[in-house]
Amino acid sequence: MSTHRIASTSAMTALAPAVWGSTYLVTTEFLPPDRPLLASTLRALPAGLLLLLFTRVLPRGVWWWRAVVLGVLNIGAFFYFLFLAAYHLPGGVAALVMSVQPMIVLLLGAPLLGDRVQPVHIVSCLVGATGVGLLVLQPGAGLDGIGVVAGLLGALCMASGIVLTKRWGRPEGVSLLTFTGWQLTVGGLFLLPITLVGESLPERLTWGNIGGFAYLCFIGALVAYVVWFHGLARLPALAASFLSFASPLCATVLGYLFLGQRLGTLQLLGAAAVVGAVVLAQPRVKKPAPEPAERAVSRV
Repeated sequence: MSTHRIASTSAMTALAPAVWGSTYLVTTEFLPPDRPLLASTLRALPAGLLLLLFTRVLPRGVWWWRAVVLGVLNIGAFFYFLFLAAYHLPGGVAALVMSVQPMIVLLLGAPLLGDRVQPVHIVSCLVGATGVGLLVLQPGAGLDGIGVVAGLLGALCMASGIVLTKRWGRPEGVSLLTFTGWQLTVGGLFLLPITLVGESLPERLTWGNIGGFAYLCFIGALVAYVVWFHGLARLPALAASFLSFASPLCATVLGYLFLGQRLGTLQLLGAAAVVGAVVLAQPRVKKPAPEPAERAVSRV
């Protein structure tokens, strides 16, 4: 893949975590209060069932259990731990805890994918985590043990899902829409009983609530995860994991534009560090060494 193709693929794939970064704004401004599990379930299950209805293809053979594993890791468990962390931690602290995800991908990628750990990757992890901290961490933010553990487990789930998706690939002859539909459906079915037990349904829904749920389902799940899995199939696992930093970056920008939140000097430095870490971690095409004849001509 050429350098231009890599850059365009990375930019397109980054749209998915950028869309996920808009979830906070949509949730606080349009959804019923205190319904994180309901929002997660309605975000995943209808989109998954719609894709299955459209493609009409079910897993076969070994892909039954692989689809379950990927659906739980990438969608179901990740959503659950993400919202649990958000309940117990300030948003900035939760985002900071989740920023360890590329480091987990770095550790898992070596034994499972044969990826070499390079110094530039370690530097990118440290710069990215520092940037997220400057971007979202506010003075006086508190820590909660349950929230920290939930955030770490959420990062572990998504990192494991990224690595296993790269290791297993996609079944031959199965479209990207089908592959995405399997995982969204499994994740939604995983969340459904937890939602029914853990939360009550709202007494009434406004048109704003319905619009918010529709956005999370069709844009935040169906479109975003198709884009994400498309990019993940073409980018190295670690490079793709760094693109998740676009989520807190987008959330901060939307807060500035629509919620009147101010951006200080440290936040601007954090945003620059996040962008720098993402660019630094992206793969580069090595120029081939010149042939011996070319070297001889160049010396003449």
